[in-house]
Amino acid sequence: MAASKMSPLSLLTAPIRLALFDPKVTAPLLVALLYYPEKLRDLLPERLHPLISSQAVIRALSVLLGLSIVRGVNRKLGEWAANNWQKDAKFIKSQELVLLSGGTSGIGKLMAEEFARRGVTVVILDLNPPKQELPSGIYFYQCDVTSSKKIAATAAQIRKDHGEPTVLINNAGIGTGLPILDSTEQIIQKTFEVNTISHFWMVREYLPAMIKKNHGHVVTIASMASFMCASNIVDYACTKASALAFHEGLQQELRARYNAPKVRTTVVNPTWIRTPLIESLTSHPKFNDTVLEPEDVSTAIVDQVLSGRGGQLILPARIGFLSGIRGWPTWLSIGLRNKLSDVAKSLDGIDVDAAKRDDRDPERWPNFKKET
Repeated sequence: MAASKMSPLSLLTAPIRLALFDPKVTAPLLVALLYYPEKLRDLLPERLHPLISSQAVIRALSVLLGLSIVRGVNRKLGEWAANNWQKDAKFIKSQELVLLSGGTSGIGKLMAEEFARRGVTVVILDLNPPKQELPSGIYFYQCDVTSSKKIAATAAQIRKDHGEPTVLINNAGIGTGLPILDSTEQIIQKTFEVNTISHFWMVREYLPAMIKKNHGHVVTIASMASFMCASNIVDYACTKASALAFHEGLQQELRARYNAPKVRTTVVNPTWIRTPLIESLTSHPKFNDTVLEPEDVSTAIVDQVLSGRGGQLILPARIGFLSGIRGWPTWLSIGLRNKLSDVAKSLDGIDVDAAKRDDRDPERWPNFKKET
C-alpha cells in the first residue's frame, strides 16, 4: 500500500521494524542466539558480539516471536470464521460475472479494468457513461442504483445478455464534506440513498441466484469512517457505519437464514485514497494521515475476490487497530477525533448546484480547500 508522510529515518528503518514482527525472521535468529552463538560471532562484527549473549536481546526476540505467532493464529482464525469455516471457494474466471456499481470512474473503473485484464467478464452500472471506450470484457449499463425499479429493469437485460452475476461489488458512493448545518435535506438523503440504501436494493435483486447455487461473493465498500467520525463528514460516516452493519448482518443471514455459507461477503475499510479531489486536504500542513493510491485499493479488492475468500479488508492493514477505537478510553478516542476534526474543518464542501442536479459523478462531488 502507499505510504503516508514518513520521516526519512522511519522510511529507512521500516524493513527492520517489519522484519522483527515476522516469525520467519525472529525464529531463526532466536535459534541462532540460543544454539549457535559461536557461529554468529564468526559472522558478525566484533562490536555486535555483546548482543549475542545479551539476555535482554533474547527475551525481546522471544516476546516478538510469541506476539507474531499469536497475531498469525488470530488472523487465520478470523479468516476461517469469516468464511463460515469453509475452505476457499473456487473462482473459475471463465464462469464468473462481476457486477460493479459506480464503475465508470475512480476506484470502480480501476477494478473493472483489472478484472478484465485477469480474464473476468465485468458489468458496470453507473448514471454516467464511460468517458472512453471500454476495454474488451467490460460492459456498461446506465442505471440509478437508488431506484429498485431501475435496478430490476437493468438486471433483466443483464441476465438476458450475460446471465446471473456471481460477484456483486457495491462500490457506488458519494461524499460531500459539508457540516450538518451547511448541508441540505436533498444532499443528506442522497448520500444515504447511494451509500447505504442502494446496497439493499442491489442485494435483493442479485443475491437470490447466489443463494440458490450457494456460490457468489458480495463486496461492500465502506471506509475507516465506519469506525470514527470527524467534523464535516457526519452524513458520510453514518452511511459507512451503516454499510459495515449491512455487511455483518448479510453474512449472518446467509449462514443462519438462507443456509448459503459458501456465498462470501467482504467489507472494505480504506483510509484516505489519493485523488485530485483531496489534494488540498493532503497538502494541509497538519495532515499526516496515511494516503492510499487508488491502484493499491483496487488491486487488494480484486485479489480478495479472486481468492474465493471473504472477510474484512482494512487498508492499509497496519492501521487495523483503529477499528477498535470505540473501545478505547474516552479521552483517547475523543482526542483522536479532535485531531482529525481540526484538519477536516478546512473542507469547503461540494458544488451544491451539482448536488441539486441528479448528478452522482464522483468527480463532481467533494471540493476540498486549504485552510486560509
